[in-house]
Amino acid sequence: MNDVSVEAHTGKKFDPEAFAMNFAKAMENSGKALAAYLKPRESGEVVDKPPNELTEMVKTLTAVAEYWLSDNERSSDLQTRIAKGYLDLWGSAVRRMAGEEAPPAISPAPRDKRFADPEWKSNQFFDFVMQLYLLTAQWAHDLVRNAEGLDPHTRKKAEFYVGQITNALSPSNFVLTNPEVLRETITSSGSNLVRGMQMLAEDIEAGKGTLKIRQSDPANLAVGVNMATTAGKVIFQNDLMQLIQYQAATEKVLRTPLLIVPPWINKFYILDLRPEKSFIKWCVDQGVTVFVISWVNPDKTLGAKTWEDYMKEGPLAAMDVIEQATGEMKVHTMGYCVGGTLLATTLAWLAEKRRQRVASATFLAAQVDFTHAGDLLVFVDEGQISALEKDMQESGVLEGNKMAMAFNMLRSNDLIWSYVVSNYLKGQPPSAFDLLHWNSDATRMPAANHSYYLRNCYLENRLTSGSLVLDNTLLDLGKVKVPVYNLATREDHIAPADSVLHGSKFFGGPVKYVLAGSGHIAGVINPPASRKYQYWTNENIRDVSLADWMKAADEHKGSWWPDWRGWLGQIDSEEVEARSVGGDALPPIEDAPGSYVKVRA
Repeated sequence: MNDVSVEAHTGKKFDPEAFAMNFAKAMENSGKALAAYLKPRESGEVVDKPPNELTEMVKTLTAVAEYWLSDNERSSDLQTRIAKGYLDLWGSAVRRMAGEEAPPAISPAPRDKRFADPEWKSNQFFDFVMQLYLLTAQWAHDLVRNAEGLDPHTRKKAEFYVGQITNALSPSNFVLTNPEVLRETITSSGSNLVRGMQMLAEDIEAGKGTLKIRQSDPANLAVGVNMATTAGKVIFQNDLMQLIQYQAATEKVLRTPLLIVPPWINKFYILDLRPEKSFIKWCVDQGVTVFVISWVNPDKTLGAKTWEDYMKEGPLAAMDVIEQATGEMKVHTMGYCVGGTLLATTLAWLAEKRRQRVASATFLAAQVDFTHAGDLLVFVDEGQISALEKDMQESGVLEGNKMAMAFNMLRSNDLIWSYVVSNYLKGQPPSAFDLLHWNSDATRMPAANHSYYLRNCYLENRLTSGSLVLDNTLLDLGKVKVPVYNLATREDHIAPADSVLHGSKFFGGPVKYVLAGSGHIAGVINPPASRKYQYWTNENIRDVSLADWMKAADEHKGSWWPDWRGWLGQIDSEEVEARSVGGDALPPIEDAPGSYVKVRA
């Protein structure tokens, strides 16, 4: 790409003097980024040590290499495959340089946004670089897929690590091999790099020596001001949670109130974003008395809090408070993600104790069985959990940024590298987006609770095998007889749809499995007014694969929310006069969304 082609493409002429000045400023800002990285290390605030994941990656990829190199014939075949791909690419490139039409040796996937710019195909240099990368990445993935001697868990880990490496090494992530970034650099005389390095320095400083990639502009996205604004009061709090009751918006409400148990891995206001996207506000407008648990963002003093503590001080305590506030002994319950897993164990505990406190249970993208738990299983084996437990023992908690990074790595091109390119190479700050702002508002997790979750659910899958012990009580999901609405989302990387479907069969009562379009967040937070996506229903959930379930499912356009509200009404349609918040027995402590949710990690 020369000055003439850039000027013809953009109408702007390259200014070498301005570029030299901007390049110097960019280098100065990169020095600030380095200083922000080094400062907490020099002061002792941050002590670097090799991450456990790096050790695991080296061990896993070494197993792949040993498989291929242990046999001369396999090793030779390996070299032949990549050599043939490179020769095909070279032949195609030579024919194109000679002015001939030549089909590409390999093409990017249609939905691969990294190579959407037309110049990846029209410019022979960038086309060659792109194909060289794609061939190498394909070859690396084939190494893992065709390594027949690997056990399934090692293979899954290797696929994940190879994916992370190839995503990181994409030519789209570098200035000189990304035509769009290079154009921007030349036409702006390098001012994009000045802005980008400034943002890099700010983000490392915000992360206290660790890069905290900004995914959203925080302007006009304040909790309690622009988000989480549904009217309500905190009516109870303990060490682990605040309980919020929302103010009624209708004259009549359902007699049975709703208790929502959100995940503590993130904050509850995913269910109460801007008013037009708020599930909580929509429920209130539909005549439901809504109570929501707002979990504390724990520090080291709460590191010994267990899963049992979260059950007793969370949903069980909330049920007692709701009975005080409304006079109702039974509640409809709803659990999102890991909040749903906690809710399921709570239901099983109540069933074992023969306590009838729940009228129905709704699970939102939540797993009770972890046989098909997807890519997160990459991080789960005895060695990795033991190493994580050792780290958590020192700090008392798992820092929120570590869990957030693990989730982002499941979709690293979308949630990591696209922002690296946009923010730091193009110098374009992200726009204000409430959902991504919430995504970056990570929370810590108590060591004892997180260890119990990883071992008993992901590693040993005890809840559905009938071997989970909680509060000295052996739990059996088959004894949970309340009606269940079990929502999965089609593109979920955290609670895969087939995992949620498989888990449906372990409940002892009627289960309605519903599959929503989109992913773990957008599939759940899908207000009817947006008229986006769709959902599928099919009453057959026993001994059926997701693919077969889909073949016989009915598709419905739009949001699943009205379908759920109709289901709730079928269980209990009795209405009463709208309730005041808290009542005489529970004077409000503070306005919603409360203070716990505002504590940042």
